[in-house]
Amino acid sequence: MDEVSVDEGESNSSIEVAPALIAVHPLEESVAVATGAELRVFSLKGDQPINLQDDSEGPSHSEAIRAISFGAKGRFFASAGDDKLVKVWAVDSWHCIRTVCSEKRVSAVAVSHDGRWLTFADKFGIVWAADLSVVRDSDMPVNRKPIPILAHYCSIITSLEFSPSGQYIVSADRDFKIRVTVFPRNPSNGAHEIQSFCLGHTDFVSCLAFVKTEEDPLGFLLSGSGDSTVRMWDFPSGCLLCTCDVGEKAELGELIGEEDHPAVTDLCASPDGSIVAVAIQSFCGIVLLTCDLSTKSIAVAKVIYFKKSFIPTCLGMSCSAERLWTVTGASNFPSSTTLPLACVKVIDGLQNCYLDSNGAGPVELENDSIPGGEKLLTKLQGSVSAAKEEKALSEAAEAVKTAMRNLLIKKQYSAEKRDFRKRSRNDKKLKQ
Repeated sequence: MDEVSVDEGESNSSIEVAPALIAVHPLEESVAVATGAELRVFSLKGDQPINLQDDSEGPSHSEAIRAISFGAKGRFFASAGDDKLVKVWAVDSWHCIRTVCSEKRVSAVAVSHDGRWLTFADKFGIVWAADLSVVRDSDMPVNRKPIPILAHYCSIITSLEFSPSGQYIVSADRDFKIRVTVFPRNPSNGAHEIQSFCLGHTDFVSCLAFVKTEEDPLGFLLSGSGDSTVRMWDFPSGCLLCTCDVGEKAELGELIGEEDHPAVTDLCASPDGSIVAVAIQSFCGIVLLTCDLSTKSIAVAKVIYFKKSFIPTCLGMSCSAERLWTVTGASNFPSSTTLPLACVKVIDGLQNCYLDSNGAGPVELENDSIPGGEKLLTKLQGSVSAAKEEKALSEAAEAVKTAMRNLLIKKQYSAEKRDFRKRSRNDKKLKQ
């Protein structure tokens, strides 16, 4: 029995490590980085750091932020994490206009395209919705609680996205599933209409992105997974259109080492699918894919290698897809450097030359060439000198890798351990 307790303690300790996150405004007006409980924002439009203001009268983030997202065409920004808080920021002023309290830790967040609904998922696999119109309507109570609209039945939800039309909300989990749900006109009644399931991944689904064309505005869904693949879906029908083993196709085996199936940790795509950037566990670089939406296929276009030991933990791209913003780093891991740690790098030239037959391609910008320059790096990285330490970056990458595996790869327990876990649950609440 004591041995079981030790195992549980070690697992929980590993899970606490949180990767650094990055999000780019759809029009590249601003860039946000979250590392630990810190949310750092730089205005590219105003060429200055942003000081966030909290008008919601709610608490500030006190634990690791696990999800950040621009929504409603860049009018709102949401942040959420281990402190069970979801905060909504008005991007025009960067004031927090709403703080929503969750019952459990939050793993994913998304804002509807019309800006009315905030949705978020907790570690128990429940998706909640909060009506943002209460902020603007004085006749409605501002402290209105979020409502549960759907669930994945005790499976951690890793990604949450609205389809380009806003008709569907798509959720992915660690049990290899992608659920496509019709987003109701009145979510207070629940989201009970399941459109489809996209099934085919053989490991946890880590990330989602949509691509579309003018001819097909409904679009297609892209997903990345722990099985080292990026897949393309006709999501309303749940039909798998194409599978790309990015590690194998990009010939990364020798670079990554002993990992047979390195996880896809993040992906982001231009709206038309012409560029899809993929981050892969343990790989110091980015794999660029291209989607041919007419033939419904995915192919590796180019592999970009970073100059130093930089393994991206998160990616961001604006609608124009001119630049790819990347971040690496982590919080809550043993290290001698200043924590939390974040390091930002930018790849330029994605649109014009990554398929150049002469070998030209995207380039990693030097610090003084990054939009915002040293001012931006100082704001987003915190301590620039600490962020450049290769040893610290390597330690952060390894800590994130271990935490990700402990969190998302389901463990097999003996009957004795399962019985102990049931009896020692700490989430049960006494009813008064």
